[in-house]
Parts: sequence; structure tokens; C-alpha cells
Amino acid sequence: MSTPIIQTDAGRDGWEAIIADPTTAVISSDFDGVLSPLVEDPARARPVEGALDALARLARTVSQVAIVTGRPALVATELTGVTGHPGLGRLVVLGHYGLERWDASTGTVTSDPVPAGVAEARSRLPELLQEVGLPDAFVEDKESSLAVHTRRLPDPVGALERLRTPLTELAESTELRLEPGNLVLELRPPGIDKGVALRRLLESTGARSILYAGDDLGDLAAYRAIDEQRKDGLRAVLVATRSSNATELIEAADIVVDDPAGVVTVLTALSDAIAAR
Repeated sequence: MSTPIIQTDAGRDGWEAIIADPTTAVISSDFDGVLSPLVEDPARARPVEGALDALARLARTVSQVAIVTGRPALVATELTGVTGHPGLGRLVVLGHYGLERWDASTGTVTSDPVPAGVAEARSRLPELLQEVGLPDAFVEDKESSLAVHTRRLPDPVGALERLRTPLTELAESTELRLEPGNLVLELRPPGIDKGVALRRLLESTGARSILYAGDDLGDLAAYRAIDEQRKDGLRAVLVATRSSNATELIEAADIVVDDPAGVVTVLTALSDAIAAR
């Protein structure tokens, strides 16, 4: 399989570094919109064909394979079907943006404490949605954060704008942070994001190179953390899918693909190149 189109010198450098020394590389990816297509009902998300097999093939040679997601770790493991998958026995799932960590080797989850502001926001949110006239907005309770989706509403973009100010005020009063996404606004504890999660992962593995694939604004923190570590010698490949049409992420990526099937193509090309070295 040929090398994907890599748009930047830094990305080409990262690609070659992973191939040259996969034992010091981390392969990491978001789930929704990257390994799985975006769907209206988050509970129906599943990996595209070949996604887990591509990760498993890379797991044979690289230091660590990880899924980094805003979902609870155990929910992500159930939806992805990674439990018991041959070849993914050392996979880690960093759930709740890194607040939780599930290790395939032990089947256990470790977690940092959830701030009290999440419970307060949870209790106030139904009344807030009623007051703004959007009681049917779907609230995804991630236990450590609360995501308000407008995708199912008649005017999803307009509903998102109507929610932005009241949810910002709710976030401020509960000492949380409001994070935007693709037709979603998420109330999340401060200091928890995919950038923090990846920095911890890189530190724990001692990795010298990384590939990270994302699709949404929540992945920008991961991109920024990796870019910052590039200054200290980290070699990296940033992959973006067009699933969420997150322009800022797409413009910052080294490789851009249309959908999760494109991510599988990239991962397969990388494992082929490692095998051929």
C-alpha cells in the first residue's frame, strides 16, 4: 500500500520516525468520527470494518496503542468491542478525556475524582433546557462531564446558539468549562482534555514519536500538546477526518482523510511500511 498524502514536512518526519523505530512510538486515536462514523444516537456507534484489526497489527510492534475519548472508558470499550480482541491485549482506553484509564491487560479502570460541580450542573440542567425552550435537547451524561447535543432538533445550529450563553453561565457558576464540538456543547471539569491525557501517556511510555487521529474541536487540545512537544524533539503525525468539518483541526493536520475508512487506510499503510522496513 502506498504512503498517504502527507501535507507537511513535520508529518513526513514523524511518519519516517515511526517506521524507523516503532518500539518507541505511540499510535492513538479518538473514537467517534475517527474509528466510528458519527451517528445520531451515540449508543449506536461502532468501529468501521478493519479498524480494530489495523490497530492490532500496529500493536505488535509499537510501544502503545491507545483510544482517547470523551466517553466513559467502559462505555468506549463496550462500543468498540476491543475487550478480548486478539492482538489488543496491551491497549489502553483513556476515557473522560483522560480522567479514566482502562487497561486491556488487567480489564480494570482507574480514575481521578470527579469535581462536585458536575453533579450540580447535572441537577440544574433539565430546568435550564426547559427555560430556554429546548427540553428535547439530548443530554449525554458521561458521569464526569455533560454533553448537550442539538443534532436531533429541528434547527440544530440555531439551538446550539441559543444554548451557548446559558450553558456558559452554568459552567462558570459550577466551576466547569464549556467546550464546543460538532453540534454539541460540553460541560467539563477544567484541566481535563485530550492534550493532558496524551502528555501523560507520552510521559508514561517514554515515546519518541506518535500518530494521533481526531475529527472534532475536542481534538485540538491533543494537536496543541503534540505540537508543543515537537519543539522538544517529539516526532509526530497528526491525522484529521472530515467527519465533523472542524476546519481548524483539518488545517492543522499533517494528513487529512474523508472518514473513518480513510483512517483505516492510513493505519494499514503505516503497518505495511513498518513490516517492509
